Amino acid sequence: MQHVLAFDVSMGRSTMVIYNGYRQCEFEGEITHAKSSFKALNEKICKIMEQDGQAPEIVIEASGVYSAPLERFFQIEGYTYHRLSPLEANLQTASMRRNKTDQSDAHELAKSHFRVEREETYQEGYYYKQMRALTRYYDELDHEVTHLYNRMHAILQLCFPELERLFSSRSALFLNIVQLYPHPDEVLAHSKTVIRNRLKANTRKNLSLARAEAKGIALLEAAKESYPAISKEDVRCEQVREYAKRIAELRDKKEQLVKQMVELSTERIEYQVLLSFPGIGEVTAVRLIGEIGDMRRFQNPKQLNAYVGIDIMRYQSGNTYYKDKINKRGNNKLRKILYYMIQTMITLCKKTNNHIVDYYDKLKTQPQWKPHKVASIACVNKFLKVAFHLITHNITYDYETASTCS
Repeated sequence: MQHVLAFDVSMGRSTMVIYNGYRQCEFEGEITHAKSSFKALNEKICKIMEQDGQAPEIVIEASGVYSAPLERFFQIEGYTYHRLSPLEANLQTASMRRNKTDQSDAHELAKSHFRVEREETYQEGYYYKQMRALTRYYDELDHEVTHLYNRMHAILQLCFPELERLFSSRSALFLNIVQLYPHPDEVLAHSKTVIRNRLKANTRKNLSLARAEAKGIALLEAAKESYPAISKEDVRCEQVREYAKRIAELRDKKEQLVKQMVELSTERIEYQVLLSFPGIGEVTAVRLIGEIGDMRRFQNPKQLNAYVGIDIMRYQSGNTYYKDKINKRGNNKLRKILYYMIQTMITLCKKTNNHIVDYYDKLKTQPQWKPHKVASIACVNKFLKVAFHLITHNITYDYETASTCS
């Protein structure tokens, strides 16, 4: 075997060891994640390539963002490498007695490479990296919006609780009203005409005068009956106003991110295939691509299931049997998107023909009927199997022929 380079990565630096084909350590040292150190590393690798006539094996234990500069260096220079998760590295280098240091971890990674068969790490293209970054950004904004809604709800119960009963809290009109009138006294200070005109002027969507007036009248009636726990001068009225403003801004940003992802994906076959499924819209399609990446890198649907974390975990020892359940050692963000996608498909079952929903109905009505969540995960499995076939064969979804590939 050729030389093996192993890296234990820390913040801004890595401990590196080099082992030769005789499993002897030739070098132990530390490199910083800087241009000068990467240049010196490249010179070392070039010397090894001249000596062996082939590139060395490179092993890295992944450490989130800290290992990204090292991986980018290998990708730019065209070197293949093996990236291990901390769990994989721990299992493959485990021993009866072991001292835990950066140097010892690097040595164990190198030595284990001589006895463990490891696949080269798949290197995603630019498109999939950007889609992953955009969808993760979208998720962060979504979580922040949810958090702000909860905080806004708590304060509205003190200043103007009737607003949440009058208007849908997820509507743009509701957010506008909270910014304009966070307290009933502020409503009562204006006439019906003023309220109507302000609602119409501050709502982006087309709001007719008649509808604006109806909302204004309802707002006035609620304000007359409301008995707030705080006065309109209370600082929390300004606080809830700021929350509503921030939520509106974040929702606009989410829409921009979706447009950006759609623009990147319009010509991609996987986007067209996903969009052809009943119940999958633009947002779900681009988020699925962002989390799955290039589906063609998987050899079969079982590998895709393992990546998602819905492969079956079974435990049996002697006479002890545990109930089968999904592994959950996978992409939890992707698993959540897929689960709610299935719920949307079930909701739209009367409007569309979808063989995945047909499968759900079958699981729920057969003699050994399945609980809702179990049936939903089974539908996720079926969807992944169908989507894998369609994307790898460049075929869009068709109800009549979909059952043949599932």
